[in-house]
Amino acid sequence: MITTRRAPTANRCLGVFRPRKVIAGAIFCLCLVLGVMQSQNAVAKTQATNASVNTQSIQTNAGPEFGVGAWIWTSETHDQQFCRFWRQFEIPPEAKVISARIRLAVDDCYSLFIDGREIGRGSGWHQLTEYDLTLLLEPGLHTVAVEGFNAFKQAGFVGGLRVRLGDGETIEIVSDSSWKIVPNNISRWERKTRENPNWPSAKVVSNLGSEPWPAKPIILKAPQTYPVILQFWQAGWFQIVLLSLCSVVGLVCVWLVGKLALHSRVQLVVQRERARIARDIHDDLSAGLTQLVLIGEVVQSTLPTESESRQQAGVGCEKARGLVQSMHDVIWAIDSQHDSIHDFSSHVCRFAESFLEPTSIRCHFDIDEEMPDFPFDLGRRRNLFLAVKEALHNTVRHSGASELLLRIRRRANWIEVVIEDNGKGFDPALIDRERNGLTNMQKRAADAGGVCNVSSEAGGGCRVVLTVPLEHSAGGPTEWWRRLVERVKGSKNRRSYASPVAVPKTLP
Repeated sequence: MITTRRAPTANRCLGVFRPRKVIAGAIFCLCLVLGVMQSQNAVAKTQATNASVNTQSIQTNAGPEFGVGAWIWTSETHDQQFCRFWRQFEIPPEAKVISARIRLAVDDCYSLFIDGREIGRGSGWHQLTEYDLTLLLEPGLHTVAVEGFNAFKQAGFVGGLRVRLGDGETIEIVSDSSWKIVPNNISRWERKTRENPNWPSAKVVSNLGSEPWPAKPIILKAPQTYPVILQFWQAGWFQIVLLSLCSVVGLVCVWLVGKLALHSRVQLVVQRERARIARDIHDDLSAGLTQLVLIGEVVQSTLPTESESRQQAGVGCEKARGLVQSMHDVIWAIDSQHDSIHDFSSHVCRFAESFLEPTSIRCHFDIDEEMPDFPFDLGRRRNLFLAVKEALHNTVRHSGASELLLRIRRRANWIEVVIEDNGKGFDPALIDRERNGLTNMQKRAADAGGVCNVSSEAGGGCRVVLTVPLEHSAGGPTEWWRRLVERVKGSKNRRSYASPVAVPKTLP
């Protein structure tokens, strides 16, 4: 009885725990476990995503209290490495910059450039260096470039730029992935005004305060940076104009040097030819005339004293002697060895002494004791000598003087010859210019590039001043000065004829 009662109970229990229900329950539990695991994975992903977003936000604003961003570098880091960072920003048109400053630090050292100009250099990763850029920034595009150097181990660049405008707006640029890395093989990279699409972006390597960099770096302020003020001679247009002028002057100098060398060679040839002509004239013509004088004197000595032939022979000998003297003057003028004011002075004194010796006129000489061997051009020397000769001739023929003063002085680049006598003089209003030598002297002086000034009055003697330049003056500043002096002297000369200056009758 008991047994038959227990059997149905057991069967009912076995019916509750049938295998199909057990399998279904196991599947349900497995699905429940899988759902819980998926939900946990989703939560983990959500948390990871939120964490990455928060991390990026922290990286771009890693040091707001310092005004800088995160530590950035290129994708690869190694020892003895240079890394170039480039960033561009714009200040709105017509905006007024109230203040602008940039702070940066590089592990290990850096060079900072603003618009291609190097602002400063520094080293040390434990401190931020602040540069004041207020006076440098104006409305428009600007470029910030930083070249960093890593000696070994960790490397990074951290910085931030803050520009405060007059309308209350602020431009902030911090170190983040928006900076570009410029390859090291690009030249003048700090002056680039456009971004190259091939330049990679910087990589954020750490936040400010993360190891091994300090959380609170020291801030050092650099001295005020002033804009570069270019003077006009530093401007590009002025340098181009100056270079062009220097090139033209250089070409002109080369041309002048070549012309001078050619002129020197031609002058040397001319001097040699002049010396040869002077020797030929002296050896041939002068010797022949001297021989004719001797023959004439021999013929004259054989003729009767009162005969007409003897008198004609004497006249011929005198003319021959005059020709010999004229020939000597020509030889002196041609010979290149006499091209100096010292030789000119000596020759003029010898001529005046020999010319005045047969007369009763006593000659006084006033010559510089140390007359230099300054070059004196052939044409000027000859014309001046002929003018002096004409003045002495006029003195002997017309003045009736007993004394004469011959003064020769050098005045800078001029030579001055004064012929002054104590004769009877003349009235300028009564002179006949076609019958005296005044016109001839003035023409000779003008041909020599100088002036002739004559002062005289009746009974007061006569004074002739000849002023001739020593240097060539054709077409140059000396020619302009000569013409001016000639005009002034000419006006004085005209006034002297109207109101002549008295010359003392007794000369020193």
